[in-house]
Amino acid sequence: MIKEKGIYYATDSFYEMIRNLGGDCGNPNHRPIVCLVKSIEHPELYWAIPMGSLKHRSPEAVSRINKYMSFPENDIRSCFYHIGRTTNKSIFFISDTFPIISEYILEEHVDINRNHYIIKNNVLISELERKLFRIISYENANANHFRQRITDVKNHLLHNRNDTK
Repeated sequence: MIKEKGIYYATDSFYEMIRNLGGDCGNPNHRPIVCLVKSIEHPELYWAIPMGSLKHRSPEAVSRINKYMSFPENDIRSCFYHIGRTTNKSIFFISDTFPIISEYILEEHVDINRNHYIIKNNVLISELERKLFRIISYENANANHFRQRITDVKNHLLHNRNDTK
């Protein structure tokens, strides 16, 4: 069962499904995702944001991320990334968001005490939600605008959920 604001790892079959739908999910090799919020469209669907570590990024990559984050708030590009602290300083790839269901969750991301990591920082959550909702809204107005083909993935997952009910 997925918990809102919980960090997980998705299965290889999930990323394969995205590729089969014509999407590009970059290099998902054991990349954590935060299942930030439950979708209003179906109780089993969550909006997930891929994450990465800031530690191994080149100065050019960090500069690019900061450039996008410094665009004015009314520019959708300002919502593409966010930097915040979880178990370490993390990059949230918000424009790479996708919907996911529990059957595609491989495992939980755990903290140093081996407990499932749930984001509790309200300032971080608020900013991630603001940016995520802007991306989802943009996608709703411009279907499959982003490289992972958010609309096709969502429709595929919803269709499969409705078939089993």
